[in-house]
Amino acid sequence: MATAEDCKKALERLAKHIAANNEKVKNKPDLDRRLACDITDLQISFHGRFSGGELGGIAEGDDPDAQIRLITGSDELVALVDGRLELGKAYASGKVKLKASLLDMLKLKKLM
Repeated sequence: MATAEDCKKALERLAKHIAANNEKVKNKPDLDRRLACDITDLQISFHGRFSGGELGGIAEGDDPDAQIRLITGSDELVALVDGRLELGKAYASGKVKLKASLLDMLKLKKLM
C-alpha cells in the first residue's frame, strides 16, 4: 500500500505532467475548478486547484466544495499517475470514481 507521502508526490507529478502537456495543447481548455482527491484505503484527502489549465496548490485535507472529486485507493492513484493503470479502464471497473460535470470531464481529458 502506498503512503500518504507517495500519494502527494503522485499528485505533484500529475501537476507537472499537466503543465508539460499544456504547452503542447493549442487551445487550452478554460478550467478553473477546485479538486479533491479522496484516498479510500488511507482515509485521507488532498486538494488543489485547476487554474489556467494547470493544477497547483496541492495540500493534504479535504475541500468539501470541490467541483471535481477523484476517489480511489493509494496504489491505484500512484499507478494512474505513473501510467501503469489506464483511467478509462479503472473508472469502468470501479477502481476509480470521478465526480465532476460532463463538461469538466471533457476538459480534464484534454489536459491529460
